[in-house]
Amino acid sequence: MIDWEQELLLIDKPHGVTSFDVIRRLRRMYSDTHGGAKAPKLGHAGTLDPLATGLMLLGVGKGTKKLGELIKLDKEYIAEVRLGETRTTGDLEGEIVEECEVSEDVATLEEKIRASLQTFTGVQTLPVSAYSAIKVDGVPMYKRARKAEITGDTVINIPMRDMTVHAVELQGVTTGGGRAVATLRFNVASGTYIRSLAEELGRRLGYPATLQNLRRTQVGEYKVEDAYTLSAGK
Repeated sequence: MIDWEQELLLIDKPHGVTSFDVIRRLRRMYSDTHGGAKAPKLGHAGTLDPLATGLMLLGVGKGTKKLGELIKLDKEYIAEVRLGETRTTGDLEGEIVEECEVSEDVATLEEKIRASLQTFTGVQTLPVSAYSAIKVDGVPMYKRARKAEITGDTVINIPMRDMTVHAVELQGVTTGGGRAVATLRFNVASGTYIRSLAEELGRRLGYPATLQNLRRTQVGEYKVEDAYTLSAGK
């Protein structure tokens, strides 16, 4: 059960829903358990893409005033990076724009990935995803990208951002079907885009790459193990 007296809620977001879907469901849950009463003010300290799962920090009532500080906290992710294809969105939601077969065995790939990761920590200046929420000339990138899908145009003026990686660890590699998947644990500063890191890893390895799966496991001192789990669906 959710303790609505708290000013900060830890929520484990399921796959396939937006961050605003989470807030909408919580409002409905509050109303259902409080005789139809309107839910208190809710806000989140950083979104997660629909295809991502994991920890969201939500402010309740006066707790929303603390969100500006919480959003600046470091974050930990478990990411699955698919080698062998690049997609328009930087994840499996988009169309394939480049692909090739990955024929190296697991041992060889592990060695190459570990060598590449040795230079991954620190500040990396990388392009953000064309489908990110970053604004260019006042318009969010994802709106420009979706308009380009309809018109057939190419998204230009993709901004570069400094992204800070505190630590990265290879947890395993699997292969099959001409693709390989590297599972990585990232500890990063706020404002770091894991999709950008996934594509950069591919570039360093000489393969097109995209994000296959993403789970946020920690924000600052807050851990997903302590979060309330929402069921799948909207």
